[in-house]
Amino acid sequence: MAQVIIGLVGTFVVLGIAAYFLGVYMEKVFTGKRTFLHLVLRPVERFAYFVVGVKEDAEQSWVHYLVSMFVATAAGIILTYVVLRVQDKLPLNPQGFGPVAPDLAFNTAISFATNTNWQNYAGEQTMSYFSQMVALVFHQFLSAATGIVLAIALVRALSRRSAKTIGNFYVDAIRCFLYILLPISFVLAIFLVSQGSIQNFSPYTAVTTLEGATQTIAQGPVASMEAIKDLGTNGGGFFNANAAHPFENPNAITNQLQVVVVLLIAFGLTVTFGRMVGNIKQGIAVAAAMAIILIGGASFAAYQEQQGNPALTAVGVTQVRTDGQAGGNMEGKRTDLGPVFSAFYGSATTGTSTGSVDSAHDSYTPLGGMVFLIFIKLGEITPGGVGSGLYGMLVFAILSVFIAGLMVGRTPEYLGKKIEARDVKYASLAILILPASILGFAAISVVVPGGLAGITNPGAHGLTQVLYAFASNTGNNGSAFAGLLGNTVYYNITMSAAEWLGRFVFAIPVLALAGSLAQKKIVPASAGTFPTDTPLFTGLLIGVILIVGALTFFPALALGPILEHLQLSAGQLFH
Repeated sequence: MAQVIIGLVGTFVVLGIAAYFLGVYMEKVFTGKRTFLHLVLRPVERFAYFVVGVKEDAEQSWVHYLVSMFVATAAGIILTYVVLRVQDKLPLNPQGFGPVAPDLAFNTAISFATNTNWQNYAGEQTMSYFSQMVALVFHQFLSAATGIVLAIALVRALSRRSAKTIGNFYVDAIRCFLYILLPISFVLAIFLVSQGSIQNFSPYTAVTTLEGATQTIAQGPVASMEAIKDLGTNGGGFFNANAAHPFENPNAITNQLQVVVVLLIAFGLTVTFGRMVGNIKQGIAVAAAMAIILIGGASFAAYQEQQGNPALTAVGVTQVRTDGQAGGNMEGKRTDLGPVFSAFYGSATTGTSTGSVDSAHDSYTPLGGMVFLIFIKLGEITPGGVGSGLYGMLVFAILSVFIAGLMVGRTPEYLGKKIEARDVKYASLAILILPASILGFAAISVVVPGGLAGITNPGAHGLTQVLYAFASNTGNNGSAFAGLLGNTVYYNITMSAAEWLGRFVFAIPVLALAGSLAQKKIVPASAGTFPTDTPLFTGLLIGVILIVGALTFFPALALGPILEHLQLSAGQLFH
């Protein structure tokens, strides 16, 4: 156990140091300051502006920023759909895979465009190398950059005085591509190859096993996809097994490295936020709220998994940790990782919008798996996806100062900007979009034939699978609880709608809020101003997030994972 604790502490220490320096670097990138990569990348950046046809100093209103985001995303969706539909006629298809079915191609295009990366297919059995690299990895860069620059736009709005613009989407996205995502992904891919991940264009290899059977070894350009999958909190893996596959996640070192990489930009952006608004304590307060919820939930999930499955305990199976075995609930987990590291990995990827898995979430104990479900349902703000976590958390911060203002009887302020009725309406609308999509689609799916046909495990666990599916799609996570037959016309269409609502409909009130805040003057703090850079505010922020989440989702959780836990416990008691 001491080795496990040292490994976890070391992981978060490395994360904290790396996130701070990356946050400082990202502030320089998005404010146009010179960085150590400018000598090499500045000419490429200028050429990109020329190709796209934008002026570097031409800023946009929040409406134009939003439209630009939709235009870039729509173009990417069309490209992806076309590539998938005609992949049999394109190069780099040594396995001779045919065209992807229309509804699956549509779902995949929307899924990757929204940073969800939900996969209703087995990648190594469906997608050509060209489709993986051009159609899917392209979106993993674009969707990650989109989330990051939306957060930067909101931060600019908070830092500016009486401004009508919030930046330029194309300029921000190009800088994000060139200076952040591409360099880090390149270095990370090389390291993954050094650890055993693969990167090639070879046809699949047929081998004879020791038992004399024939096995096909799938391969391809895996490391390059794995790097941006984790860094951009995308989650869409090359293989159906995702990070449980040794070619994607070769060993315990890469497993913990991926935890760091998944959380890196999300926490780094809190430092960027603090520096851009001129008060690093503001970023620390937000980061602390993210970290407390994440580590608390992850620890609870790890504890539940280490306790093991009550049903197995009831029949006399020993699940105690010893020097010779990891103990606990090992169903669906790699033996070299064990239940604790697996639980922290799952918490990191559901606390963000990554959706990558190194174990089967469907095989977790009911309460252990419930933690992953809760993280997604909270809006993935602990720390959330790249960018989306920060702007989601800032929406909750604005709601928190509004509540604090009601308590003291003063007009609420955040970073010197008065929060008025219109701003609260925008924040409330953004927060309500997610539960409306999750609970709405889940409620429909458990009563209509198309939804019921996909449920293979009726009862509390089946409800959890449906809830998780729509939470994952709306939250743009992409991980699955498994067991649900998602590759049907019904689920491909409804999940695509949920993905769109969670990513882009959610972005509309966020950018509207940014436009409203940018126009406000910054007023000096007074004796009645509620400070937002203190532990008290961090506590208030955590309380608001948990209370809103509990009021919204507890009834559904009670009928799903909580009921399943009680059923398992009852089976143990009456054995």
